[in-house]
Parts: sequence; C-alpha cells; structure tokens
Amino acid sequence: MPTRAMPVYQQTQKQVCQECQSSKHVTQQISSRKSSSVKSVKKEQVEATQAMAEPAYKVPTFREREPEGMQEYQRMAAHFGRDLSTMQQELHRMRVATHEQVENIEITREVRERMSVRREYHTDTPKAPDFLVGLRSHTVWEKTPVKLFCTVAGSPTPIVKWYKNNVPIDPLSAPGKYKIEKKYGVHGLIISRCSVADSGVYSAVATNPEGKVTSKATVCVRRPAGAAESAHLPGQVPLLSGIHRSKLEVTLLDRFGVTFGTEGESLTLVATMVVVPDLPNLPPEALWYRDDTLLKPSRWVEMSVGGGAAKLTFPHLNKDDEGLYTLRIWTKDGTTEHSAYLFVKDAAPSVVGAPGSPMDVTVSDVNKDYVLVSWKPPNTTNEPLITGYFVDRRKSGTKDWVQCNGSPVKVCKLPVDGLTEGASYHFRVRAVNSAGISLPSRMSSGVTAAEVESDVEVIKIEGKYDIVVRQEELQGVYVTLLEPPTEVHATEINRAYVVLSWKPPSLRGRAPLWYLIEKSEGNSNLWQRVNTGVQIRSPRYAIFDLDVKKACRFRIIAVNKYGPSEPSEPSDLIQKVDPHATVPSIGVPSAPGQVIASRNTKTSAFVQWDPPKNLSNLMGYYVDCCVVGSKVWTPCNHRPYKHTRFVVHGLIPGETYIFRVQAVNAYGLSEESQESAPLFIDAALKRGVDYAAPSAPYGITLLSCDGSSMTLAWKRPKNTGGTRITSYYVDKREAGSLNWKEVSHSPATSRVYKVENLTAGVFYEFKVQAGNLAGVGLPSEPSKAFACEEWTMPEPGPTYDLSFWEVRDHSLLLQWRAPVYSGASPVTGYFVEMAKKGSSDFVTVNAEPVTHCYLKITGLETGAWYVFKVRAVNVAGKGKASDVSDAVCAKALPDIKEIECGVDEETGDIFLSFEASEISEHSKFTWSKSYKEISESNRASVSTVGRRSRLTFVNPDKEDLGIYSVAVSDTDGLSSSHTITEEELNKVLELSYNIRHPIVPLKTELNYEVLEKGHVRFWLQVQKMSSAASYRFIVNDKEVTSGEGHKISHNASTGLIQMTIEHFTRANEGTYTLQIHDGKAKNQSSLVLVGDVFKAALKEAEFQRKEHIRKQGPHFSEYLTFHVNDDCTVMLVCKLANVKKETTFMWFKDDEEITLDVAPNPMSGTCALPIPLFSRKDQGVYKAVLGDDRGKDTSVFEISGQVFEDIINAIAHIAGSSASELMLQCTPEGIRLQCYMKYYTEEMKTSWFHKESKIASSEKMRIGGTSEMAWMQICEPTDKEKGHYSIEIHDGKSSHTRSFDLSGQAYNDAYAEFQRLKAAAFAEKNRGRVVGGLPDVVTIMEYKTLSLTCTVWGDPKPEVTWFKNEQEVLSDDHNQISFESGKFASLTIKNVTVEDSGKYSINVRNKYGGEFVEITVSVYKQGEPIPEPKLGQMARPTPIPTSQAPPSKPQTPAPSVKAPTAAPSPSVKSPTPTPPPSIKSPTPTPKSPTPPRSAKSPTPPRFMRSPTPTKK
Repeated sequence: MPTRAMPVYQQTQKQVCQECQSSKHVTQQISSRKSSSVKSVKKEQVEATQAMAEPAYKVPTFREREPEGMQEYQRMAAHFGRDLSTMQQELHRMRVATHEQVENIEITREVRERMSVRREYHTDTPKAPDFLVGLRSHTVWEKTPVKLFCTVAGSPTPIVKWYKNNVPIDPLSAPGKYKIEKKYGVHGLIISRCSVADSGVYSAVATNPEGKVTSKATVCVRRPAGAAESAHLPGQVPLLSGIHRSKLEVTLLDRFGVTFGTEGESLTLVATMVVVPDLPNLPPEALWYRDDTLLKPSRWVEMSVGGGAAKLTFPHLNKDDEGLYTLRIWTKDGTTEHSAYLFVKDAAPSVVGAPGSPMDVTVSDVNKDYVLVSWKPPNTTNEPLITGYFVDRRKSGTKDWVQCNGSPVKVCKLPVDGLTEGASYHFRVRAVNSAGISLPSRMSSGVTAAEVESDVEVIKIEGKYDIVVRQEELQGVYVTLLEPPTEVHATEINRAYVVLSWKPPSLRGRAPLWYLIEKSEGNSNLWQRVNTGVQIRSPRYAIFDLDVKKACRFRIIAVNKYGPSEPSEPSDLIQKVDPHATVPSIGVPSAPGQVIASRNTKTSAFVQWDPPKNLSNLMGYYVDCCVVGSKVWTPCNHRPYKHTRFVVHGLIPGETYIFRVQAVNAYGLSEESQESAPLFIDAALKRGVDYAAPSAPYGITLLSCDGSSMTLAWKRPKNTGGTRITSYYVDKREAGSLNWKEVSHSPATSRVYKVENLTAGVFYEFKVQAGNLAGVGLPSEPSKAFACEEWTMPEPGPTYDLSFWEVRDHSLLLQWRAPVYSGASPVTGYFVEMAKKGSSDFVTVNAEPVTHCYLKITGLETGAWYVFKVRAVNVAGKGKASDVSDAVCAKALPDIKEIECGVDEETGDIFLSFEASEISEHSKFTWSKSYKEISESNRASVSTVGRRSRLTFVNPDKEDLGIYSVAVSDTDGLSSSHTITEEELNKVLELSYNIRHPIVPLKTELNYEVLEKGHVRFWLQVQKMSSAASYRFIVNDKEVTSGEGHKISHNASTGLIQMTIEHFTRANEGTYTLQIHDGKAKNQSSLVLVGDVFKAALKEAEFQRKEHIRKQGPHFSEYLTFHVNDDCTVMLVCKLANVKKETTFMWFKDDEEITLDVAPNPMSGTCALPIPLFSRKDQGVYKAVLGDDRGKDTSVFEISGQVFEDIINAIAHIAGSSASELMLQCTPEGIRLQCYMKYYTEEMKTSWFHKESKIASSEKMRIGGTSEMAWMQICEPTDKEKGHYSIEIHDGKSSHTRSFDLSGQAYNDAYAEFQRLKAAAFAEKNRGRVVGGLPDVVTIMEYKTLSLTCTVWGDPKPEVTWFKNEQEVLSDDHNQISFESGKFASLTIKNVTVEDSGKYSINVRNKYGGEFVEITVSVYKQGEPIPEPKLGQMARPTPIPTSQAPPSKPQTPAPSVKAPTAAPSPSVKSPTPTPPPSIKSPTPTPKSPTPPRSAKSPTPPRFMRSPTPTKK
C-alpha cells in the first residue's frame, strides 16, 4: 500500500508528541536551555571583559609632557577614558545579545529539524508504486547544475533507480558528476556542471513486489550564443535557441469530425497539421478539452503530439467520455483550435431490455469510514423504467467487487459506510429495471477513507520559522470527559434515506472516538437508539428506515473508552421527504418546455427547448429523436447535456424526424416534453428565408453560328437555392466594350438559347444569370469572345451538357447531348476521351463510335479524379470536341443502393424500386429507359414516397426489356441503373401470376392420425388463414358436415382444419378431400384410404379402442422390460396405473406362479422381479398379471433368443467394467489364470488369447469359471505355454480386456509352485487314511466282546497302530489286533470290563503320511442303566504327514508332547486344495486351529510311541 505523506502541521504534531509529549514540554526544554545558556553567557561575559580590557596607557618618552601641560592632558584623558569605558560596555552588550540570537537560532533550527521529519504511515494492503510528484523537464545553460526530483509512494517502500537514455546511471563511473539522494520518499538526481553531452531523456524507475512505474523528463543543455557547437539532444535535430513553442506556425489540415463510438471500443481523435519550423524535439504544445475541462493523460485517455499529428486515444470508451472535444494549439499568432462532438452509445446489454450503464461516478464527503457516492442516470427510450441502482466497491490492489446496498436505491447517490480507515477504494454503479441489471459503470477514481483534518495552530518562533501543531495535540493526555457534539443537522434528505451530520467535540483527547445516535418522534422526549450494533467513527451517518410520514429529532452522544459524553442539542425536526421535488412522491424535475428543431446540415439538426419550470438541481438533458411513422425513439445523446441547445448528429438525409427532451437530476428522468414539429433533414440555407437565389451558371459554350445568330449553352448553377430554377437571363456585349445589353426581354427557360440579330464578323461576349422564386442570382463570368462567323465545316459541332451518373468505385456513366450543328451529313456516332485531372493527355475510351448519347466507362481507379471530352462523328470525320467536363472522382457515394426489381405482394404488379440514401426537400426522381426520360406512358407509372420511388409496369412484355435508370435531383449525383433481361422478366411474371391468382398456401397436405378411444382425426394446416375463410370435407364425393359421429373444427390463428370420426369402421374406406376458400385464394387436398392403407388405419383404431377399454381398469402403463443392476442382478420391471388397494399382482414363469419373499405392492406404481445369478436356465416366458373387480391386464416378456443375448450383453458390460486384472493361481494340475468380476456365467462371450491366438478349451487348456470369476488353466505347463495371456469380455458393443505376462521369472516361480503342489497332491492322494467304519462313541455292557473295525487305504500299504488313552495297544488274548488284505483293520476286546473304558484311537500311516481316528468306549455293568453317550462329533480322522527321517532308537515321549500341526510352507503362493482329487474348486481351504477330517497333519514316527492326541 502507498505511504501517506502527511501535511507539515500533522508531521509537526506527531513528531512533537513522540519526543516531547506536548508543545509545553518543548517550551520547557527551550526555557531550560535558555537558563543554562544564560549562566554560560555570564561566565563568558566575565572572560570577555577580561580579554577585552586594555592595559593602562603608558605615555612614551618622546610624548611626555611638561608639567605645565599635564593638567590639561589629564583632563582630556579622563574624558576620553570615560568614553572608552562606555564603548567597551556597549560592545560587550552587543556581543551578549548576538550570542543570545545565535543560541535562539540554534534552538529554532533544532526544533525545525525535529518538525521536518516526514512520517510515513503504512496501510495494511500492499500497493504498486506510484509517482505522487513526477520528474519535470529542464532546459539549462552549459556548466550549470540541474536537479531532478520525484516523490514516490508504495507499499513496501519502492526502490528507485535512475537511467539516462534507458542506460543505468552509475555515480562511480563519473565521480563528482552525479549525486543520488533519497530523503523521506523524495528521490533526487543532481547533475553537476552540465555539458552538452548530458542532454537526454532521464527516467526514474520505482519498483516493489507489487509492480513497476516510470517517470521521465528531458534535460536540454544549451551553449551560449557564439559558442563553437550548439547544444542538442543525442540523435535529434539541434535546437534553435531562439525558437519557442509560442513562435511556431501551426496550421491544422485534416481535422477530426463528429465521431460515434460504442462502450468498450478503442477510438482515436486525430488532427493533422503543418508546423513551421518542424522540429522533432520541439513539438507544438497541444491542449485537449472536454466540455471546457482540460484533460490530462490517464488510464482512460492517452495524448501524443508529433509526426505532424495530435492524437487523443481512448483505450476503453465509456459514456463518461461523451462530450465536445476541443484541440487548442499554441501558435505564433496565439492559438488555433478545433472542436467536434464525440458520441458514445451503450454497449450491448447482457440481458435484452436491461438499461444502459450509469456514468460520472464521483465520491465526496470522505471520512474515516464513510463516503457519499453519486452518479448520473442513463437515458431510457425503449427499455423499461429504471427501478434502482446497485453500488459496488473494491479495495485498491484487489479484484473482487463487493455490493454495498442490499436493495436497489432509487436516488442517484448513496452514502456508503463501514469502510476501513486508511484503505483506498474504487466504486462503480449498476442500474436495475424489470428486465435485468445493466453493465457496470466506469469505476470511480481511487479515494482513501481518512479523517477530515482538524484545525491547526501555528506557534511563531523568532525569525521566519514556525511550529505547526494540530489542535488535538494541545489537548494533552488528560482529556477523558468528552464534550458533546454540536451542530446536528441533515445534509441529505430524500425518500430513500436521511444523512445526519454533526461537528465532533472540540476537546476529545487521544482515545479512539465513536458516536451513538438517538431519535425522538416529534417533540417528545422519548429517545430511542438508532445505530444499535453499529459503531460510527465519522461525523456522518445515513438512516434508511425512517417513517416517511413522521418527523423526528436527533441527538448525538460521543463515546470513548472513558465513557460517553452528554447528548448534543437535538436537531430540528427532520422528515424523510424530498424538499427539491416538484412532486414529493417522485422527486424528478418537471418536463422541459417547447422543443423547436431546425435544419443544420444534411445529417444533423439544431434542437433547442425551454427549461423546465422547476429545475430541481438539474444535471442536464437527454434528447431523443424518432423517424416520423416509425414510433421507435432513439437517444441522441448518452450523457446529460447541460445547455438548452443541442446539435443532433447522425441523422439520415431526406428523412423526417421529430424530437423530444427529458430533464435529468439525481432522482431520475422527467416526463418527456411535447414533441417538436416534424423536420425534414437537409442542409440549412445560408439566408434566413425559406429559399435563396441560385448561384451563378458557368461553362458558357458556343454550339452553332450562322453569321447572324449564335446558339449558346451553359451549365446549371451548383446551388439552386432550394427551389427549381425557372428562368435564365442572357446578356451580351461586343468584345472590348464595357456595356452589357439584355439579349431579350423574356428570359430563357432552358440552358440552350439562340441569340439573334448579331453582326457578322463581330466578336461577342455573353453572361448568364439564373432565377428562381427567391430572385435572380449572381451573373456568370463573361464567356470567351465568340466570333459571329457562319459555320460551314463538314464535321459536326461540339456536343454539350456532359453529366455524370451512377458513379461507383470503378465505373461511371457519362451522358451528353447531341451537337446542334451536325455538319454536312448526319451524326453517326460519338467518341469519348478521358484524362486524369490536371493532365492534358486525353485517350479515347471507345474504339468504335457509339450511336447513343451515353457510355458506361469501367476500369477506373478508385478515388482518382477524371475529366472527359466528347466528339461527334459523321461521314466527314470527327467534329469539334466538347468543352472539358467538370472533374469527377471515381468513388461511390456512402450508403448508395441499387435499383431492385420486385413484385407487389398485394396486387401482383411488377416494379422497379429505388431508395435514395439522401434527398433534399425538393428532390425529384427521374426514371429513364435507355437513358431517355420516361414521360407519361401507358406502359409504366412512377410513384414516390419519401426517399423511395417506384416504376410500376402495366402488363409488361418483351417490349419492356432494356436498361432502366433513375436519377435524383438536388443531390450529389445520386443515380442507379438496372437491366431487365428476358429470364428475369419471366421469373417475375410467374410470381405476379401466382399473386394475382392466389392459392391458399398449405403447410401440410391432408393427413390422418388415430387418437385414443379409436377415434380417427383428419387434419390439414395452411400457412395463413383469415377469419373469413370457408372450407368443406368431401368423402367419397359426398360432403360431410359436423354432426353425430363427425366433429369438424378449425383454428384461424394456427391455420389448422380438422375432422374427427368417432366410430371408424369398414364403411369409412374411401377418398377424403378438403376444399378451402379464403377470399380470392383457394386450394384443396385429398387423401385416399383404401386397401392396405385403410386396413392398417382400421387395425390401429381397433387397437386404440381396446387400449382405452383396458385402461378403464388396472393396467400396465409400461409393460415388462428388463434392466441389470450394478450387482448384475437382472430386474424385470413394469409400471402400473389405475390401481387400488384391492388390486392383486402375480408373477409367472412358464405359467407357474413365482412366489417372492416380499409380495409385490401394486400401490407403489412399480413392480420388479429380481433374477440373481442369471444364466441360460432362466430362459422362459415371464408373465405379470394385474387385476381387481374392474378387470385385469397381463404383460408378457419372453426371455429367449435376442432378448436373452441382450441381457447377457448388459451383464457382460457391468461385469467387464468391474473385472480385475488377471491373477496367477497355481494348482496341482497346472497354472491357472483367473479374473475376478462382479458376476460371471459361461453364457457371457469371453475369449482367452495366448500371444494373440485365441485359445479353445481342451485337455491342455481348460476354460471355466465360477459366479465370481473366469479362469483358464494350463495343465502340465511347458515352455511352450510361456507368453502373454489375455481375456476379452464382449458386451455386444465393446470389449473389456485384461492381460497377464506369463514369462520370465513369473513363469519360473509359477512352475516351481505347480511342481510343489503336484507333489503335495500326490502325497495327499496316497497317504494312509481311514476310509470308514469306526463310530464316534461306543457303549457296551460288561463282559461283552467289542470289535472296532474299519477300512483303511494307502499306497503303499499303510501301517496300523491302535492306542488307548494315548498308550499303544498290543495284541494279546484280551485285545486282538488284525489287519487283513491291507484294507481291513480291527481291534477286538473280549470280555470287556469297566477298566476297558476310555479313548481309543487308530493311527494309519505310510511314507506319504497318515491320520488318527478316535473312538470313546464306555463300559457299564450289568443291571445298571445304560448311560447315555455324550453326543459329540463323529470320529474325525486327524491326518499326519510322513516323517522325514526316523531316528535309530525309539524314545518314549513326555506326556506333554502333542501331535505337531502341519504348517504351510512360506513359499506357497496358492491355497492348498481339498484332498479329494475329484474336486477342482480353486477356493482356498480356510485355516483353522482344529484340523478338519481332510486336513493334513504330520504322522509321528512309530518309534515315538506317542499317546493318541486329544480331539480339539
């Protein structure tokens, strides 16, 4: 943020406060210093007295006097001694006084130094550098110093670097030459003893993190007159010491004219000039003004002078830029200036109908946290009225705009509070109406919210130095009790708000101060707080919520940290009304008075009006115009104009306008004034009358002479005076005579005149005057002297009256008149000669003579000027050339239009039409065919309305083919031509016939459609239909009228005609025709409904009739369809309508009812049947049946064929999208690649690929899957199976691919794991195991025989060991063990006793492993009740692995020894498959602390003799 340099008295106040706390302390310091200085002065005075005391005077010897003279000498010595003592005392007094003055000066200097320290107050927000004071250019003499200074602000503090001609200045490079200073934000560059070489452009560049800014100045060093070389800037023209800006001669050439722009565009006003002498380094001083306000360069305007032009550039136009611009340049004779108006129209609104943006946003009454924003309202012509405005603010250095008011304010000013003290703000305004919000206005200039400066006190110290102290500082730190505010009053009163203002307390201390506002209605003493919750720090406050009908008084209370002050004196009664309003409820001024419009130029008008009776603080006026008959008003100015006279520019020549005016103030726009009288736009006449006399004719030429008479011709005056020329007056005189004589008493009516009664052989001169209703104009210049001699040459005489028409960029039409003197034979043709203006080299345009008196000349250079001559030709040769024509520029007139050929849509007449871009009030259209004027004719007629003229043909045919042209008089040669060809004529004749013999245009032919209930509607639509149109329907040659069974109607606005048949049956087969008559137009359309077309319509009608009946009861609004959920569940869905609580709903598949866990709810409007794990078995015919007492409805959906494929594809799409990458799984049979997905079924179209070759399922490559995944297994893999594998899941539209690279280390690891699993599976398959036969619990009576028999298996044959209570049972007489055929193992216990009760187990093992099986035996005595066996698990074998290496000597294990549990190898990457070889499920076996029956467990070595392990 920028630092804010405070005024001197503020700096003084702050500095004195910090160092002395008050000015009293300063005075005390000064007094103490004075006292100490007095003591030192007294001491010095004694020393000075001693030093100044002279020794006693001793008389020299030669001066000694005689005693007689001694007395006189002593008397004189005493006298002079007293004088000397007096002089010494006076001298001492003067020295003391001088010392005191020096001391006082020193004290004053010290105080001044303290006071002059600049304090910089940094705001919180960073800001880019800004030059508060820029560099100033200097012109100095050689060998003199120059000092360049600038003041820079910015936050953080900018760094300033100096440059000369864009080269950095290094003071060390030229010691003593440059000195760079920096003090309190002021930066300086001092150049000592300047030389000519020091001339140049010096710049100071200030930089901080927020940006960079540059200030430049030119230093010109001159050398005194007579020096050897002149001072000049490097690389520029040397300056002339005697030349100054005011001595330059400046002549403006091309000047900027009235300019039109649009908001947002860039635009430049340019005026070229000639400067004498033209010094590049000393351009003229140009000043630009807008409405008499001097402009300065800014971000909105850029100025430049040089290169022979002065330019004013607007980088971003805004309506604020509209106004009268004046360029004023100092010249030798004073000033030369030029003015022109710049109009800026509104940019296209963001919303159609939104108002234009406001303008001229200004900020005033700036306080700590309060400002007043005001603006000017935009003009509204065709848009809805403005209902209010939004004001936005933006802190400097940020980009975000914040809206200040929540609801639109209706007045063009708004008090804004809540600002941050010390922050800089910009404001903008947006207008609101019923259509939308306008674009924002141009933002205001930056303003800093700061306190209004307090009064200051100036303390005079001896000499010229003063101490400037703020009054606040003199209050000291002891002021705690505040005085009440004073002068409470209202500064703004309107119907939107009231702004209160007051004067702060005179004594308020240094503590922060805020205010409380109280109000009282009427004169009551009941006071109510106004600013609840709002802390006011400025002596201004806006109140918005006052009752309009009540008057209130207000009082203010000042508050600081010590407490509140007493309330102020109440204000006068204040009511929320508008004292300036004509009508209190509106507040706008009254309408302006009479509006008078008069001519100005061909494109402008002068409008003046009377001011309104009630001015009401006018901001200006808006002027609107309207073309008569259009009723569309257009704004003439877009920024309020302050005066009551205005020149409206940009009007269309030849149009007639009316004008109106509105007054503008802060409350809006007044009512429109009364409209002015219609004004035809044309140039104003120079005289103050309706018409003026014509200008002088010119170009008098001699056409023929017979010796006694001369035939003359001349050209029409360039200015006719506003009315038709009615006569010409010809005077003559003999060459050498001064007396003119009238040729005839009666004037000539044409521009060719035969002068009679002349004398042969005499030379005559002639002059001509033109006359009109206003009088006779000036005479022409005298003609050349013509000899009155008879023409006898055989060649023709000169042509005359050369004129130009149809001038375009590359062509023009030249016309002339045939010569009066044809020569010895008739004229056979003409040659045209052409030359550029100023050249005498004429070239012949046409190689062959033309027989008519016109020629179209092409190939011209755009913008070039040409002159022409024409020669007539006969048998004798070329005749005399015509006079050289006026110069003509080959450039088309702006907005020129061509002749159009068309047909009148109402009458069918064929016409040629031409619209003039400009006309005068007396302009006439002249139509010609082959450039011969069309007079009254029975073949065509001419009609003119305004700027448009029409040539209408009567029964045109081939005789009307040819070139037609039109010319507009009293214009700059406005004309055009058109050639009607036979092809074009036939085209317009056909169109004319269609218009004169009209048909009713049809949008559609007769059609039919089947409606609900089986009704059939026949309809037709025409493009245009009047309310008087008639029609009729004819069916099978019989007219049908609206009645029972038929309804006929039409809609004239849409052109729709229709007939509805309620009961469409076979009897309705046939042809339908609709005939239409609308005025003169007619048409008909037919529709044939027979055969297959009728059968299709009848079938559809019957279907719709049944559908209507069906929908009377419960029915399906949408029949069964399917969709697939994200979890791949197939849902059959239908929607129901017209159901009630009693309505039932049932599902069927193949006529078998489907019962769901949750019964369908018809009242929900939707029923769904889920089909999870969809597969081929779910094919079939599904049926949904809906019914109640009103009837029933059925929906059938067959899942088969294509429908089944669609469902599978839908499942495949979801499953394929969810598919994981291929994963490796090793099995004993081989290597398996598997892909997990949401759902998989073999019906899905999946393909496996190996090295881009499709894999078919085989013994080697097995393909399968589960509901969760798809897999492909490589059985007994070899190196051939290495490579890249992929799976493609097709969903009918796309495929989903997943891949895996089975090669390298991945293949090696997988193959090793496969070998390990294969070996483990082989061991599992062949280990010892109990196949069956053993019970879990055995209960037996004492003394019975118990036989425990089981079947075992193993390869090789296993070994069998029996245990009791974990002790091995040996075969004896009581316990007999047998193992037969390697399959059957038994333990027989004879005569069991109670001691035989216990836990028995069998251990079956071979080299691949084995397992334990436990049996609980319970023996009871005879006579005892049979004990109920404890229910437990069936006898579960406990597998044990094969021992690795049996020790050589058996040992008895400790009782705590338990059977070891199989632990998985750490290298295994796949779950162990279940033991039965027939099961191929890849699902891993869960790991449990209790081994299952099929789980593997290591078999203890036989020598261990371990007890049977307990069951877990």
